Amino acid sequence: MCMERCQKIMELLRNGRPRIVITGMGTVSALGPLKQFWESLKAGKSGIRRIETINVDHVPVKIAGEVRDFDPTVYIEPKEARRMGRAPHFAVAATHMAVEDAGLTIPEIEANGERVAVCIGTTLGAHEMAEQSTFKYKTTGYRKPNPLNLINSLPNMPGHYVSRFFRTFGPLITPSTACAAGTQAVGEASEIIKRGRADMVITGGVEAVLQDYAIAGFEAMDALATGFNDNPEAASRPFDRDRRGFVFSEGCGILIIESLAHALKRGARIYAEILGHASSSDAYHIAALDPEGRGAVRSMRWALEDAHVNPEDIDYINAHGTSTQANDAMETMAIKEVFGEQAYSIPVSSSKSMLGHALGASGALEIIACVMSIVDQVLHPTINYENPDPACDLDYVPNEARQVKGLRHILSNSFGLGGQNASIVLGAI
Repeated sequence: MCMERCQKIMELLRNGRPRIVITGMGTVSALGPLKQFWESLKAGKSGIRRIETINVDHVPVKIAGEVRDFDPTVYIEPKEARRMGRAPHFAVAATHMAVEDAGLTIPEIEANGERVAVCIGTTLGAHEMAEQSTFKYKTTGYRKPNPLNLINSLPNMPGHYVSRFFRTFGPLITPSTACAAGTQAVGEASEIIKRGRADMVITGGVEAVLQDYAIAGFEAMDALATGFNDNPEAASRPFDRDRRGFVFSEGCGILIIESLAHALKRGARIYAEILGHASSSDAYHIAALDPEGRGAVRSMRWALEDAHVNPEDIDYINAHGTSTQANDAMETMAIKEVFGEQAYSIPVSSSKSMLGHALGASGALEIIACVMSIVDQVLHPTINYENPDPACDLDYVPNEARQVKGLRHILSNSFGLGGQNASIVLGAI
């Protein structure tokens, strides 16, 4: 009896700490909710289109990974929804989907609310709320400002509304680490459980700052793909020789993660396991990547060490893969530094070829894609890969999905402005 009990305890622990599993997922994206999102990725379908939700007549880039036909009042009472920004709308909607997918209800979450945390990453949150309020104030003269607009623009508001609407009372955390925020949020969420502060975390990333001034700013940096206004699906072309920049995007990915013990106790369906994660700093430049990729190398190596997974055990890498000249060459170099000759035999693909770059939401959406790869044993392609680049010479799963067998360990990367790097290792269970 004692041996059986010890064996059971060991199964619930990994390296002496609780095992963390993913039990629910939800997406708001340019490719739609979870099922449509994954089927589109497998089919190599692009969600990049000409922008319709805002006026872009006065900016040169008129395409994006835009979320269309989204009605927040499906999930939020209309009066409340009018007070909120687009990022909290996305976060609440994706959380509803993830909670339902996990087989949970709000009363069940509330009953255990002190043991449920929220950790949702974002770059700017509902920044448009501050921009609109500022513009109105400066153009109409002083009139009593809306007292909630400034507050609703804060980056922690998506997490606040999720915690409030879903009745969680545990830690509430908002990583704001630019394009690494979604991946870092999921990694940090797993630490909350490992430290014993929660049994479950609602986690992920959200971004909804698809605004003319943001497009203009990135275009001024020569960061956006130009010349594709009439052919938007071809604009994002990671690792291709003729890539011209990233495609701005928006969206939200939410995951329900739990200790394995908690998931088993409630009879949850388990998708995959979070094995380890890490983050690092380039300490190099506000916007430019370290050309040697040292921060990316550290992030990947430390994530593998945290997961207690050897480099040769990684079966697939979901790349940051932005479609910029600098990132794709640097990431390829960093992967080769970490994996050596084995790098040439590891499939690598970029979800951004179809989703565009949703900043703080990207990492969470890409983790969800990785989880579905494990479930279906399928790798989605990197689309628009037509012309090989000598600086990018790995297997990028070009243009068509690939059925695989024995897919067990996946590494996913996110690298952001300010030299932020985050990597996470997922495993089959």
